[in-house]
Amino acid sequence: MGSPTSDFHAQLSLLYARDCLAATADSARYDARVAFVTPDGRWRFPAEPDLSDATIASTPPCSFVAAMGRLTSFEIDVVVPQLFCLAGMTHYRALLDVLGLPYVGNRPDVMALTADKARARAVVAAAGIPVPVAEVLRLGEVPSLAPPVVVKPVDADNSHGLSLVGKAAEYDVALTAVWAHADRALVERYVELGREVRCGVIVHDGQLVGLPLEEYAVDPVHKPVRDARDKIAHDGDGELYLVAKEATRAWIVDPSDPVTERVWEVARRCHIALGCRHHSLFDFRIDPDGQPWFLEAGLYCSYADKSVVAAMARAAGIALPDLFATALDQALEKEI
Repeated sequence: MGSPTSDFHAQLSLLYARDCLAATADSARYDARVAFVTPDGRWRFPAEPDLSDATIASTPPCSFVAAMGRLTSFEIDVVVPQLFCLAGMTHYRALLDVLGLPYVGNRPDVMALTADKARARAVVAAAGIPVPVAEVLRLGEVPSLAPPVVVKPVDADNSHGLSLVGKAAEYDVALTAVWAHADRALVERYVELGREVRCGVIVHDGQLVGLPLEEYAVDPVHKPVRDARDKIAHDGDGELYLVAKEATRAWIVDPSDPVTERVWEVARRCHIALGCRHHSLFDFRIDPDGQPWFLEAGLYCSYADKSVVAAMARAAGIALPDLFATALDQALEKEI
């Protein structure tokens, strides 16, 4: 857990990892060890799986070389990665492959692919899944798509730098917001609402199982697109909290809703096209005719009560400890 690149991602990791450890604790089944990576690249190994700020701060840091020795000395059965920055999703998962340590979740090449929104949409489009018309711009290039369009960084997360452009005069401001986060902008034709939903897929008994959808609070007039303010914020004490978990911003869709089967079908195809394993998670825009349009993939599952995949599974009657145990078994069996 933690982040080798940013304090924000280190704190986000802690938010989920603390919840995960509390929600999945079972001393009869698991002996949990904690490895915490800080933005300076150093590692900490608290003696107990206690993630309080005081415990982390009091744990002596060690170098990367020393950390590799500690990891191999633990005789680890399986790893649960909780790093959400790009390096954490890719380099540190690849490190686990090099060390021969099984881990839950998607492989580093798949995480890298889906972190690049332009490449991810190209792959799913090649599989016949509808995506909005789009173009990728670099600094100095002029957009050719007529508004309305959604402008966002190609490889940023949590909707940082995202804007809805309603007229050509707004392009400059929107692109300036992108350049603060990335060196490429994805410009997508705006898909009329509709609805916007997120779909989780898990592997169960070798089959791809769609979970109950989560729907976002959007409307054509007051909230046509979700932005960073709808995702994560700081509370009065400066601590991160998950705005998106508020009941007024997102809710579980009744599985009998006709949109569910349509989204499940394209989500399974996305899972296969992108090469996912264990679980996957996708955002779709639903147009007024009920057609799902792929927006992006966010292949996270923290196995915390706050995790959206856990919430979807709970709505399907799958308790978090069972979801967690199944994922561990799949990682140990190297099951796709």
